[in-house]
Amino acid sequence: MDRKLVVSSSPHIKSPETIRSIMIDVLVALFPVALMAVFLFGFRALATMIIAMVAAMATEAIILRRKNLFGDGSAAVTGLLLAMTLPPAPPWWVVVIGSVVAIGVGKHIYGGLGNNIFNPALVGRAVLFVSWSTHVAGNVWIKPVPFGFTADAVTQASPLVTYDASLGDLFIGTVSGALGETSALALIIGAIWLFYRGHIDWRIPGSFIGIVFILGLFDGGLYMGLYHVLAGGVMLGALFMATDMVTSPVTPAGKLIFGLGCGIVTMAIRMFGGMPEGVTFGILLMNGLTPLIDNMTLPKKFGEVKKSA
Repeated sequence: MDRKLVVSSSPHIKSPETIRSIMIDVLVALFPVALMAVFLFGFRALATMIIAMVAAMATEAIILRRKNLFGDGSAAVTGLLLAMTLPPAPPWWVVVIGSVVAIGVGKHIYGGLGNNIFNPALVGRAVLFVSWSTHVAGNVWIKPVPFGFTADAVTQASPLVTYDASLGDLFIGTVSGALGETSALALIIGAIWLFYRGHIDWRIPGSFIGIVFILGLFDGGLYMGLYHVLAGGVMLGALFMATDMVTSPVTPAGKLIFGLGCGIVTMAIRMFGGMPEGVTFGILLMNGLTPLIDNMTLPKKFGEVKKSA
């Protein structure tokens, strides 16, 4: 007799999406940014991205004792995101250490994917910044030379130090900076794919970018408001880092609060701190507050009645 009733444990409604498919979508979204990085900085940028991704995937495969290097794709995404926060040509060992820290300390020390509190790529970036700042910050930014794959590297200061780049250069990407920070256009193109696929919500990037723009107005009017949005890692952080499903709030109100907090901390560091960039530490700080934000913004239970005094 054919079985007409199958008893199984929940959940009974399953989504066609998997972790692997989501991670592939993120890699697709990062492709325009990676392509622009290679276009601007040549094969040095490509080498940095490959080293970061391979080191991250190998670290996770070793930890999980898995022969499949790609796995669910999350380690590849972490490695590529880490590379996006680095200069075009840091020493290879710096990239490897950053990837190992991102996967081992930022992710698996908490129990693996879904359990980590902080964005793994930013954990790796923060450790590198504190430990080897001369290789990942300061005057290590290579001047972009479109199609100049064989050109000699010429370093120059970041636009957040000199404040002399035009808004057009910042939008297109013909300025010095980290691989994923230079071209706002490439970041927006990639983010459109994530919005289309329903992987990110407008509230976090909208509130993040919005408060940076508003606070930037106090630093010099409309021009400086746009400058702070387009320069540095605000666009990368708001669209690809702060929207991490695991480390950001799940409630609508919580997402707005989270984005606002990221932007406020970022601008506080930029305007009053000793570092030109504050996106990394702004997002990491708010990651730590995510459980509290979610708890404070939980919606009222259906039919809930408050107890009388």
